[in-house]
Amino acid sequence: MTSSPGELGKLGKVYIVGAGPGDPELITVKGAKLLEMADFIVYAGSLVNAEILRLARPDCVTADSSGMTLEEQVSAMTEALARGLVVVRLHTGDPSLYGAISEQIAALERNNIECEIIPGVSSLQGAAARLGVEYTVPGGSQTLICTRMTGRTPTPEAESIGSLASHGSTIALFLSADRAQEVVSACIAAGRSPDTPAAWIYRATWPDEKMAISTLSGLAASLREAGITKHALLIIGDCLGKDSSSRSMLYDPNFSHGAREAQI
Repeated sequence: MTSSPGELGKLGKVYIVGAGPGDPELITVKGAKLLEMADFIVYAGSLVNAEILRLARPDCVTADSSGMTLEEQVSAMTEALARGLVVVRLHTGDPSLYGAISEQIAALERNNIECEIIPGVSSLQGAAARLGVEYTVPGGSQTLICTRMTGRTPTPEAESIGSLASHGSTIALFLSADRAQEVVSACIAAGRSPDTPAAWIYRATWPDEKMAISTLSGLAASLREAGITKHALLIIGDCLGKDSSSRSMLYDPNFSHGAREAQI
């Protein structure tokens, strides 16, 4: 059953909204409308641009989740719903990528609370836009791998950086800026050329955004020189190279498809 936001209090629904990568204007229209309607917003204070909260009404109550446990977050949202309030859980980027939403949804559902996810623009897209690149270049890699280094949150052995790097695909690494040298070493050991183009972008689309394009071998040093250890996305792949552009078959005059016959 699909409900309108006006029925939220009756149905006990939490809206999980993607805030976008940082620029307040990169939240979706639907996400912005829900913030405007919200009575209670739980947001990731260490990651979400506070400017986005300006969309909320002055009387809207907000809670920064950065110092809260899962249980405290769920309790706060459950209590707000019991009072008939419109509740939004605001996440950075898109909730589906490293958003830790599955555990929240499971806990809320145990309280008979429904969840609806409103997708957002990920830092993955924000980074590509700011770097001016296409991850899947015609004639180049058609595969983009999104991953992270193993840390306090483990990753499956089959998804080690070395294993994934061996495919030769474009790689986007989240939550790994502090272990860039390990990333570089693993990729080179897996057969990636040290001259493979690589880039980092810190807080893509934020006012204090920083970025640099180098080579795989120079990636860790570039981050060290900039003093960047967190909040940066790492990109490794030929799509970053100056000679990566190639013409798409879709718009080639010699290529026929359902909307156009070949001209030659």
